[in-house]
Amino acid sequence: MKISEVAALSELNSKMIRRYEEMGIIPKAGRNLSGYRLYTEKDVHILKFVKKSRELGFSMKDTKQLVSLWRNKTRSSSHVKNIALKHQKELQKKLAEIQAMLKTLDELVLNCHGDDRPDCPILHELEKCRAK
Repeated sequence: MKISEVAALSELNSKMIRRYEEMGIIPKAGRNLSGYRLYTEKDVHILKFVKKSRELGFSMKDTKQLVSLWRNKTRSSSHVKNIALKHQKELQKKLAEIQAMLKTLDELVLNCHGDDRPDCPILHELEKCRAK
């Protein structure tokens, strides 16, 4: 299959497929005599795995490790779990940060009159962050 066909089947664009190949996340594609990349069903399967990994927010580095572990039938599931646990902790930290931002914004929006007056607690809060 050509890259356009694989892109359609994997729901990834050609640019991302080439990038994953350059980064070593997926194996290098074979080439035909004209130099076009040629892919197999196995490549599509790997790309779908990569897509799902990225949708779950795994980094490129972690995705590369997960692909390697997935392809290694003698792997230890503990290594996979450790990668997922690390990612889970990172997501929980980001979630807490987002929740704190939302709480602050909720308070600021509640206290802003949103009328013709120039006074605005949102701008006052942002002004506090300027360099001294």
